Amino acid sequence: MPHRTFLAFILPSALAMLVFIAFPIVSVAIQSLYVEHPKVLVKVQSCTPFACTDDVQVDEAATADLKRKEPLGQFNGLSTYTDRAHLAFGEIGEILHQNAGFSDVVSRIYNLPFYRALVFTLAYTFVVTPLAMILGFAIALAINGVPAFVKGPVIFFSLLPMIITPLIGSLMVYWMINADGIIGASLQSLFNDPNLYLKASPTLTWIVIFIYGIWTNGPFSFVVFYAGLQMVPLDTLESAMIDGASRWERVRFVVIPSLMPLATFVALVQLMDNFRVFEPIVGFNSQGNATSLSYSIFSDLNGQFSQLFGSAAATSVLTIVGVVVLLVPVLIRTWRDFNRKLA
Repeated sequence: MPHRTFLAFILPSALAMLVFIAFPIVSVAIQSLYVEHPKVLVKVQSCTPFACTDDVQVDEAATADLKRKEPLGQFNGLSTYTDRAHLAFGEIGEILHQNAGFSDVVSRIYNLPFYRALVFTLAYTFVVTPLAMILGFAIALAINGVPAFVKGPVIFFSLLPMIITPLIGSLMVYWMINADGIIGASLQSLFNDPNLYLKASPTLTWIVIFIYGIWTNGPFSFVVFYAGLQMVPLDTLESAMIDGASRWERVRFVVIPSLMPLATFVALVQLMDNFRVFEPIVGFNSQGNATSLSYSIFSDLNGQFSQLFGSAAATSVLTIVGVVVLLVPVLIRTWRDFNRKLA
């Protein structure tokens, strides 16, 4: 392909990536180096017929003028990344210097906001991603073997979790596990415990969110794997059957190797998607027991008194770094497989 033709072909995509991906990331990284301007305070004197008192008030005009002159805020460098709301280097150093027991150190570090969100985010990612892939693959195998006249309805019902908006789906599950919901009331009746409440326990809250994540992520894996099953070489499968291979052996030695490139693609997409888990936290109203990096960004931007743009930007940058770190092993394996095929 001539260079000019290739450039004309790739230019629209490259421009879109610059405008909608590269520039926003650079903008967020720059914003993370700044913090909000402190409010300008002035002393005012209030007098009554009996006495005068000094009071401190916010000078709205001076504060607005300061924001207008420096719209990004006050330069803070990397201090936002190291404060207590993020990497908390100072707090961790103090904890380590107190010579406490290992479990106490882990517990105290976990209680720091960023690390608490990071632990849940990583746990959600590493639990939901493989289990959702396994569920999707199992559904694809099952549907691939059913009669043709029932495949359409079965596929439709299998895709329902993908059709429902994630926030609406999480709200539905939230109502179902309430004490007066169908799941919550059934569990109370089953265990004969009227005080049993799933959302009262952090462990049960995590389990419910994980199950919900597997349920909502499974259909994507199913669609990709089901499409891949149609491309598995029939000659190889028939040869395996003639050689006496069982169904499990055909799946293990023929189907799975054929679908490995698709599995890598699914893993890449779901790792990125699950690492930014957000909707279940909001839908289940579970921020007391489970919070994520994306929810921390939401909290900073939806503050009760002010919007912490610098803090939200720093958490966003750390989230991007986390996604890159997670994807590196998968990308390295993909690159090695590609080079192996070329050789």
